[in-house]
Amino acid sequence: MQRYEITGMSCAACASHVEKAVAAVPGVASVAVSLLTNSMQVDYAPDADPDATARRILRAVDAAGYGASLASAESESAELEDTETPKLKKRLIASLCFLVPLMYISMGHMIGLPLGSVFHGGGWHAILYAGTQLVLTLPVCWINREFFISGWKGIKTRAPGMDTLVALGAGASLAYGVFAIVMICIGLSTGNDDLVMQYRHDLYFESAAMILTLITVGKTLEAYSKGKTTDALKSLMKLAPQTACVLRGGEQVTVPVSEVNVGDFFLVRPGESIPVDGTVTEGISTVNEAALTGESMPVDKFPGSPVSAATINQNGALTCRAERVGQDTTLSQVIRLVRDAAATKAPLAKTADRVSGIFVPTVICIAAATFVIWLLLGQTFTFALARGISVLVISCPCALGLATPVAIMVGSGVGAKNGILFKTAASLETTGYTDAVLLDKTGTVTTGEPSVVKIFGTRNVPEKFLLSMAAGLELRSEHPLARAILQRAEKDHLSYATVTDFEAVPGKGLRGKVAGKVIAGGNADFIRETCALPDDLQQAGDEMSADGITPLYFSLAGKAAGVIGVSDVVKESSAAAIAQMQALGLQVVMLTGDNAATARHIGAAVGLDADHVIAGVLPAGKEAEVRALQKQGRVAMVGDGINDAPVLARADVGVAMGGLGADAAIEAADVVIMDDKPSRIATAIAIARKTLHIVRQNILFALTVKILVLVLSAVGIANMWAAVFADVGVSVLAILNALRMLQKQKD
Repeated sequence: MQRYEITGMSCAACASHVEKAVAAVPGVASVAVSLLTNSMQVDYAPDADPDATARRILRAVDAAGYGASLASAESESAELEDTETPKLKKRLIASLCFLVPLMYISMGHMIGLPLGSVFHGGGWHAILYAGTQLVLTLPVCWINREFFISGWKGIKTRAPGMDTLVALGAGASLAYGVFAIVMICIGLSTGNDDLVMQYRHDLYFESAAMILTLITVGKTLEAYSKGKTTDALKSLMKLAPQTACVLRGGEQVTVPVSEVNVGDFFLVRPGESIPVDGTVTEGISTVNEAALTGESMPVDKFPGSPVSAATINQNGALTCRAERVGQDTTLSQVIRLVRDAAATKAPLAKTADRVSGIFVPTVICIAAATFVIWLLLGQTFTFALARGISVLVISCPCALGLATPVAIMVGSGVGAKNGILFKTAASLETTGYTDAVLLDKTGTVTTGEPSVVKIFGTRNVPEKFLLSMAAGLELRSEHPLARAILQRAEKDHLSYATVTDFEAVPGKGLRGKVAGKVIAGGNADFIRETCALPDDLQQAGDEMSADGITPLYFSLAGKAAGVIGVSDVVKESSAAAIAQMQALGLQVVMLTGDNAATARHIGAAVGLDADHVIAGVLPAGKEAEVRALQKQGRVAMVGDGINDAPVLARADVGVAMGGLGADAAIEAADVVIMDDKPSRIATAIAIARKTLHIVRQNILFALTVKILVLVLSAVGIANMWAAVFADVGVSVLAILNALRMLQKQKD
């Protein structure tokens, strides 16, 4: 996915136009434009030339009347800085300096304010009165000339947007005011005092200046509010330290973090932030990882432990080796995921964009029809013009365009603060629609760090030899149960048997050769493919299963060799987490390749009855279980292992337990839980549901208010102030509504 920075967009219609222009470029598979971040995410087709496609995209955006450039690390950081609000504030203050006296001269006398005698009456007084208003209006138009420049581009490219509407409304008012001055001059030259007085009262300059200024007020509030939606992301970026203490040539050297290279050794003193991702080589301490995982409890670190950038070393000095630097650190990946989630389009946003794309041209036609109909009904030109301009002002679809992305940005930010990463806007939306949750047992419900608790050998295979043989076989396996056997062998100071011709059979077990003899290890069915299980060995395995211990059977040279019992401890929070999910109305099912007895034992420990525990399922079978549940509703699959990657991709929402999870599972997932706590699953769903609720509120409110005020403006009931509120006011309220989630997080 390639990210671009887009300039010149003012509303959702602009974003929609850019999206259509880029989507038509050869080599583009998909495109999503974010008005909130003024950015664009583009997926290239597999056979596309990236450089050539990028050049075509830049030309397409330029032809559409906007600017585009490839995003860099510097521009992505600068993107979060609110540079728009200060500029708009200056424009607003300058506009008010001219609007206030203009309103005083044009309308002050209506509310009893004193007005100099030079502005009263006809003759040269009328010319002075009208000319003063023109002189005060022109600077406002110049200060806000971007509306006219951008509006003309919209007309020229046949893609009218908000600025086109504002320019038409303000331009029509200004043009009519100039026309009125011309008619006043004609009246003076012909001695027609009635004509002079008629147009003296219908100048309409204040409407042009008011439209431009009030829209600038709205855009300023929008810019400020949009800036607040990125607070969570900016707070993450501020966590990373700017310097690092690196050991070079036997000396401690302080260098910028950007100069730390993979393989460098760096020192972290108590109270300091860790500059990059690495591995502890010396020292023992505790590290606060709340910035990344949302977990306030510190984590013990010792030689061999991983550490992440932006986490805080608490009580002991640590020497670490740099493993991932720059954009490869965990913090950078978190920031990238949150930013990308805001830049992508959720299905609800795509619907709103389609509405926005037809809203502007439709309302322009309605505005023109309103103007003509009022004239035909016998109303004055100024009355008809006022009604038409009101309809134009209200027609901006900004509120619709911002309804979804601001909520997605805030929801993603709140999720990140809780150690939950939504990889795209679509994944956040789908998470909110989840009906059922499938939980992988090992590493999700349990700790994923089991230990050997029982060893049962045979007469020909003593326990120590069985353990040595099993350790040699499991040495090349990445399964958590394999690590338990290896740890027990190391604890007993046993050497590993040398295994050749290693083969892993997914969902069943392992196979290899020791001294030319075939050995195998796995579940009972797998071992039965090579030999019969003696009654005593079968009984030992059944007793282990009844106690919640996983039996691993082994064979050597076509004969049963023994069984090793491995127990995986249930996470302390699993039972409470499942209760939370059930309280949300979710169907919770535990899915595992383990035997039925062990699975039911663990299921009972976390509050799941036998009907909600599915055991003995191979990877392909897990996909089948997901498909079966998908017939009843949307399914979230939670896993952490490599073998979970296919089923995570199959589910409507794939949730990876990211702290200890495999990279393959994280890549396949839609949502990543950073600290491996099952309770985060319920939190993720609750955040997603709240986000969707706010999105629906925003869209419904925006459409209702705009349609209502549009109708009232067309029939002559609503005035310009109501039209401006329906435009900028609704947009601001939509943003503030989304920010409620951020406020709750602070509380």
